Amino acid sequence: MLDDFMTRATLAGIGVAFAAAPLGSFVVWRRMAYFGDATAHAAILGVALALALELSIFAGAMAVALAMALTVSALSGRGYAMDTLLGVLAHSALAFGLVAVSFLSGIRIDLMAYLFGDILAVSRGDLGVIWSGAALVVGLIGWRWSRLLTSTLSPDMAHAAGINPRHEQLILTLALAITVAVAIKVVGVLLIAAMLIVPAAAARPLARTPEAMALIAAGIGAASALVGLRAAYVLDTPAGPSIVCVAATAFALTGLYSVARKAR
Repeated sequence: MLDDFMTRATLAGIGVAFAAAPLGSFVVWRRMAYFGDATAHAAILGVALALALELSIFAGAMAVALAMALTVSALSGRGYAMDTLLGVLAHSALAFGLVAVSFLSGIRIDLMAYLFGDILAVSRGDLGVIWSGAALVVGLIGWRWSRLLTSTLSPDMAHAAGINPRHEQLILTLALAITVAVAIKVVGVLLIAAMLIVPAAAARPLARTPEAMALIAAGIGAASALVGLRAAYVLDTPAGPSIVCVAATAFALTGLYSVARKAR
């Protein structure tokens, strides 16, 4: 079954959707969209370092994404507005990464594949990395679910319950770095944030509980991968952007549904 490239691509898209769904819900609840974008942009620098040092792309992307996320967490609240800090770090990391890639001699690199993904070129080894990373993210979020929810709702309530909100923030940071590393092959660094945010935002009008929102987001993400891949195959369009377009359409439809429901 895994000899078929479309089967591997489909499984890769579903794996990323399952990883991004619970994490994306927290990104939406905490209004961390730009934070996820900054972490994803840093991954291209990790790709360049991994190729230069002959390391795993997954390891390089995750290490730099984690370093970026930790840097943002450490510098926040120290005299810089968060949006300014994220803007500077996100675009600086992407620029340094692109410059670093240009210095790689003797290494053929398809830059567009890392920027926008190359899901159709996913190998069996990539599938193992993607699903292992997805299982790790889901397990991590599931293990800390109630603590993460409490610290998201109210840091004061979390302190009263003996929960350290900063520690829970680090858990989300680690999960975000893993998700960025596993998604880079599927949708690329420029669209990873979209796979985090759009399915979760589309699920919000349909969900009555946080758990339901995470599950619905996973369903929308997986369906977007399936429909987006089929559309890319039929229309001969880029696979990664096609997946995000389908997710964006789902967001528009659920938004219209929410408006219509309120009007009634």
